[in-house]
Amino acid sequence: KEERIVVLETENAALHLKLAEYQGLAGRSTSEVLQLYSAHGQQQKLQRTSVVTQLHGTVKKRLKQDLKRLRSFVLELSKDFQRQSKTYLYQILTAVQGIQLENEAMQMFQIKAFDLEQSLQEVTERYEKEKQKRRALHNSLVELRGNIRVHCRIRPLLPFDAASGHSISEDRQRNFPEKVAYAADDETVLIKCSRPGHASINRTFQFERVYNALESQDIVFADVAPLLTSLLDGYNVCIMAYGQTGSGKTYTMLGPQLEENFAFSIEDESELGIIPRATQEVFRLLSEKPPGSYWVEVSVVEVYNNEIFDLLAKDNYGKVFGVKREVVTTREGKRDVPLLMHETVENAAEFLHLVNKGVQLRVRHPTLVHAHSSRSHLVVTLTINTIISGDNFGTSWEDEQTSQRLNKEVSCTFPQKMRENKSTSSSRASSPTQLEATEKLKKVKTRLQLVDLAGSECVGMSGVTGAALRETSYINRSLSALADVLGAIAEQRSHVPYRNSKLTHLLQDSLGGDAKLLVMLCISPDQKYLTESMQTLGFGTRARQVQRGQLKKKNFPVPSKAK
Repeated sequence: KEERIVVLETENAALHLKLAEYQGLAGRSTSEVLQLYSAHGQQQKLQRTSVVTQLHGTVKKRLKQDLKRLRSFVLELSKDFQRQSKTYLYQILTAVQGIQLENEAMQMFQIKAFDLEQSLQEVTERYEKEKQKRRALHNSLVELRGNIRVHCRIRPLLPFDAASGHSISEDRQRNFPEKVAYAADDETVLIKCSRPGHASINRTFQFERVYNALESQDIVFADVAPLLTSLLDGYNVCIMAYGQTGSGKTYTMLGPQLEENFAFSIEDESELGIIPRATQEVFRLLSEKPPGSYWVEVSVVEVYNNEIFDLLAKDNYGKVFGVKREVVTTREGKRDVPLLMHETVENAAEFLHLVNKGVQLRVRHPTLVHAHSSRSHLVVTLTINTIISGDNFGTSWEDEQTSQRLNKEVSCTFPQKMRENKSTSSSRASSPTQLEATEKLKKVKTRLQLVDLAGSECVGMSGVTGAALRETSYINRSLSALADVLGAIAEQRSHVPYRNSKLTHLLQDSLGGDAKLLVMLCISPDQKYLTESMQTLGFGTRARQVQRGQLKKKNFPVPSKAK
């Protein structure tokens, strides 16, 4: 073991020597490696430095080139900008000068336009004044000649024009009716007459006033209202609507009608017709008179199948129903309907209530042209009875027999309410003072007749049969008789055929010159009603030619200064 220890110690010493030798070699190797690393680092640094130097030189060279090119480009761009700026500046100066010239021209045009507007306004005002003067002179001439005023109203196209009273189908909507009647101005109707294979012909008709499809009920009544002033001035007035069925006569005279009972609606004031508006205007004018000096009566009749029916007559139970009446000629030569119911009314509401009752009894029958066609002529009469003192009358009221007759009429027709207010006891009424006052009373009647004529019909187009066909025959015959009467008056024949129809006999006083007469023509603009429209316009043209002489006026007295 000791020998083994010695051997191992010897080997250990030898290993320590080798280890020291290897450590020396490793140290030398490490220093060499470090030297190599440092040499390699220096070499890389030198290489990088040379590359950077080269790159720097290259970049510097390129930058110089780019800068040179950029400088030359900037110089060119600057020169172009200067040239363009000069060009644009010149253009701007030119545009400014042009704008200034245009502004000056615009100012001149504005001044001229203002002058023209002022001139146009002055000319328009002068034209309107001259137009009003011409109308006033024309109205005076109409009154002197006793001519009939004729107005014409063109209704708008309605759905039943395309569907003949039924709902419009799709194929009919594509073929909507063609409009052939136009209002060229407020006095001229233009009709475009055209037939297949022929050139269209335009015909014009002149009337006192023409209303287009857009003009409202207010505008229509505004031209009718002056006649109501004449009513209170002592003239009788008659307004009638004439035209084919479905042309808007009842709408013009009454207004829109309710579907359930055919009464006219008074809720929408803008849609009211001539009759309710005229009633309101008359009572407004009467409100300016002394209370108790007048009373108003109303009667409503229809001419159906050439027979006259009282639409305000009542049975024993107070129920209103139509009663047949007759027209007679009085000893004074005036027309009268005996036993005709005259209801006294105190305001427009009572009047319209009675008229509505009568309208609901009016005969109607649906046709292919109009679903609610009126089959009779409606005549609404408003009578103003004015009570005045006989001391203020002129020579025309001094006739003794006339005075006695008027006193009898006053005693018979004066309303019960007013009689009760006038006399409180029979003893006081029979006193000499009361008898003397009664003898001095005079009564003046002025009458407003509002006529809604039944529409003329073409049997083939309306498709009526049986009883409706008979009604159509009577309607057309009565309208033909009306045209014959106007033709006879226009030609100043010795005999005027008033008795050919109950309608003309009933309206004889109004047609013959005892009233200011206004005929409101109503026509449809549709092509398929062209024949009926031409017939209506021809009737109006003939009516304008009638000269009845100066109208008679009921002379109202002028109170003396002593009274």
